[in-house]
Amino acid sequence: MNDDVVEAEVDAGAPLRILILEDSRFDAELLLEAVHLAQPEARATVVNTEADFLGALARDRPQLILSDFELPGFSGGHALDLARRTAPGVPFIFVSGVIGEDNAVELLKRGATDYVSKGRLARLPLVMERALAEAGDRRARDTAQRRLAAANVAFDQAERRRVALIELGDRIRDLDEPSEIAFIASEMLGGMLEVDRAGYGLVDKSAETITIERDWCAPGVASLAGRLNFRDYGSYIDDLRRGITVAFADARDDLRTRDNASALEAINARAVVNMPLTEREGLVGLLYLNHGAVRPWSADELDYVREVGERIRTAIARREAQMELQALAASLERQVEERTRERDRTWALSQDLLGVANRDGFFESVNPAWETVLGWTREEIRGTPFRELVHPDDLAATDVELRRLAEGGRTGGFENRYRTRDGSYRWLSWSAVPDDGLLYTVARDITQQKERAAELESAREQLRQSQKLEAVGQLTGGLAHDFNNLLAAISGSLELMRRKGFEGRATELDRYVGVAQGAVKRASSLTHRLLAFSRRQTLEPKPINANRLVGGMEELVRRTMGPQIELEVVAAVGVWNVHADPSQLESALLNLCINARDAMPEGGRLTIETANRWVDERTAAGRDLAPGQYVSVSVSDTGVGMSPNVVARAFDPFYTTKPIGMGTGLGLSMVYGFAKQSGGQVRIYSEPGQGTMVSIYLPRDLRDVEPEERRTLQPPSPRAHQGDTVLVVDDEAALRMLIVEVMQGLGYTTLEAGDGAEALRVLQSGERIDLLVSDVGLPGGMNGRQVADAARTARPGLKVLFITGYAENAVLSHGHLDPGMHVMSKPFELEVLARRVKELIESE
Repeated sequence: MNDDVVEAEVDAGAPLRILILEDSRFDAELLLEAVHLAQPEARATVVNTEADFLGALARDRPQLILSDFELPGFSGGHALDLARRTAPGVPFIFVSGVIGEDNAVELLKRGATDYVSKGRLARLPLVMERALAEAGDRRARDTAQRRLAAANVAFDQAERRRVALIELGDRIRDLDEPSEIAFIASEMLGGMLEVDRAGYGLVDKSAETITIERDWCAPGVASLAGRLNFRDYGSYIDDLRRGITVAFADARDDLRTRDNASALEAINARAVVNMPLTEREGLVGLLYLNHGAVRPWSADELDYVREVGERIRTAIARREAQMELQALAASLERQVEERTRERDRTWALSQDLLGVANRDGFFESVNPAWETVLGWTREEIRGTPFRELVHPDDLAATDVELRRLAEGGRTGGFENRYRTRDGSYRWLSWSAVPDDGLLYTVARDITQQKERAAELESAREQLRQSQKLEAVGQLTGGLAHDFNNLLAAISGSLELMRRKGFEGRATELDRYVGVAQGAVKRASSLTHRLLAFSRRQTLEPKPINANRLVGGMEELVRRTMGPQIELEVVAAVGVWNVHADPSQLESALLNLCINARDAMPEGGRLTIETANRWVDERTAAGRDLAPGQYVSVSVSDTGVGMSPNVVARAFDPFYTTKPIGMGTGLGLSMVYGFAKQSGGQVRIYSEPGQGTMVSIYLPRDLRDVEPEERRTLQPPSPRAHQGDTVLVVDDEAALRMLIVEVMQGLGYTTLEAGDGAEALRVLQSGERIDLLVSDVGLPGGMNGRQVADAARTARPGLKVLFITGYAENAVLSHGHLDPGMHVMSKPFELEVLARRVKELIESE
C-alpha cells in the first residue's frame, strides 16, 4: 500500500469514528440521532465540502463513512472515488432520498458498501453493523494474506540461505587453507545479504588489531586485507572482547563510532556487522560485513551471520586440528625414534643394573653394568638362577619380596646382597615392576653408602659416648664441689667435738653438733635434688588443690621476695585437682620464686598463676606431653630474661648463670625432674630484657582432696613393748650400728645382718621377729625386696620397712608394694625412724 493512502485504524475499546458528508443541517441531525441510537459511544464528524471531506479523511481516519448522493458543487460519487483512493478499507454507505435503483447498483459496483434511503433510517443501524462486520472480515483476510505473503518470502529466503549453507559446507569440506575457507564463506554471505564487503580476520586482543588475509568485495569496493587497529574506528573492541556482536545501521548515530564515522565511511563501512568468534581463551576471530550506505540489520540476518561464522570457525578449527594432529604424529614418530636411540644408549651406558626377569627365576636380558659391578658376564647372569647369587642371609626376605611382586605389587628401595665373581658381596637397592609375566628391575650398587653409613654411625656412637663422659664429668665435678664443702663442715665439726671433749669443755659440743647436722641436712637436700633431676626420688603423690597450695605458700614467698618485689597471685576459678607430691610441688614452686627474685635485683613484679589446660594431640607433640587434662602453675617475673642459648641449657644439672657461691645449678633441673616424674612437663618462655615465665604442667586428678591434717608437737620417741623384736639388714656397718643402738635404747630386741644371705639365715632360725627393716640395695645378688619376699614365704604377714638411698628405689616402684610393706628415704632422723617402727609394729 502506498504511503499516501490512509487506512482506518481500529483500536479495541476506542469509540467508533464516523465521517458524515451532508449539506442539509436537518438531515445531518437526523443521521447523528440515528448513529447515536446505534452506537452511543460513536464519535461523528459532519462535513459538506470536498476540502473538509479530504481533511477529515486524513485527520480523523474514520472507520465508517455516511454520505449524501447530491451535494452542491460536489457529488457523492466523487466522494466515493476519493475515499476509495485514500481509505480503501473504510465502509462507504450512501444515505439519500433521491438515489435510484440503477444508481445504487452502479455505486455498489464502484465500491460503495450499501445505501439507505433517508425515508428508512430505521435500517441504518443494521446496515452499519453489517458494513462494519464485513470491513473487519476484510481487514482480517487482508492481514492474513499479507502475513502469508511475508511468510512465503521469509520461507523462500530461509530456504535460499539453507541451501547456501549446504553449498558452503560442500565447498569448504575439502579445503586445506584456512584463508580459502574464510573467503568462500565471505563471498557467499556478501552475495546473499547484498553488502559491499564481507570477510574474516584473526584478532590480537593484547594489540587490539585484526589481521585480514583476504576478503570478498562488491565491484568497485576496495579490499581491507592487512592489519587494522580497532581503535582507529571506534571503541566497539570493548564489546567484542566480551563476546558481544557489534551491529549498527549508521556509524554517524552509534555512540561507539560517531566520533570515527568519517574513517569508517572512507572504507565503505557506514553500516557494519562485527560478529566475534570465541574459544575457551576468549576472542580469537571476527566475521564482518560492511556496507557503504545506511543499512538496518534484521535479527534473522544477524542469526544467519552468526551461523555462518560458527561454521567458518568450526571448519578452520577442524583443519587446524588436523594440521596439528599431522604435525603431532610426525613429532611423535621422531620422538619414538629419538627415545628408542636414547633407551638403547641408556641401557648400554647406565651405571645402574637394568634387567628383565621371567617367572622361572632367570634374567632374560641385562645391561653391561652387571659385568662392571659384579664381574659376571651377561651370559653367566642369564644362565644362572638369580636366587643363587643372593646372600644366604637375605634369601628369606628376597623370597617374600618376590611373592609380593607375583601378586602384582611393586618394589621400591628393597635391599639385599649379591655375590660377585671374586666371591665377595655387594649391597644392591632394587626397584621392580611386574608386567605381563615379566619383572622389569633396576638395581643400584649401594655398598659404599652402606660402608659410609656404618662409619657415620660409629662416629656418632663415639660422639654420644664423649657427650656422656662430658655430662658425667660435669655432674661429678659439681657433686664433688658441693659434697666436699659439706664433708669439710661435718669433718671439722667432729674434729672440734673430739678436741673439746679431750679438753673437758663439753658445754661447747652442742654448737658443733648443730653445724654437723646442718651440713647433713644440706647434703640430704642436695641428694634429693639430684634424685628429682634423675626422676629417682621417692614421691608420695596425692590429689592437691593447686590454689590452696599456692595460697598456703603466699606469705612465705612474700617474706622471701622482700619489699622491692611486688607479689601477685592469680588463682583461676574452678581449677582442677592435680596428682603430685605436695612437698615436692612446694619445693619446686619456692625454687622458681627464688630464681625469679634473683632475676630482679632492682625489684619488679612476680606473678604466680594457676589455670586449667586442655592439651590436644598437636600441642602435646610439641610439648613432650601425653594428650589430656592438666593444671599449669606458672611463675613469671619482669626481670632480665634469658637468651635462647641459656633457655636451652636451663635444665642441665649444675648449670647456672649466677656468680660462684650464689647457686648450685640444681634448682631448675630438680623442678624438671619432679614434673617429668609426676607425668607432667616444664616449659620456659623468656626473652632478654622482657622477663621470664616458667610453667609447670601437672596431670589432673579426678579424686577429691584429702582434708588437711593438724600439726601437733611430736612426742618423745616411743619405747617398745616387752619382747618386740626388729631385724635390721644393711650392708653399711656404721648405719646398721646406729639403727641397732637406737632400737636397743628404746627397748627393742634387735637382730642384724649385713647381706641377704645372712638375713635369710636369721629369718629361718625360728626366732621371734615383729618387723624387718631392710636396705633395698644389698650385696651378694639378693636385694632387699627379694629378702622381704623370701621372708614372707616363711613368715606370712611379716611387716617390712624398706630404707632406700637412691636408684634402688626402682626395685620398689616397678611393682605394687604388698600390704604391710612401707618405704623410708635416706637420710632420715633416727627419732623419725623410731616413731615409724613403733607405728608399724602396732598397726593391724
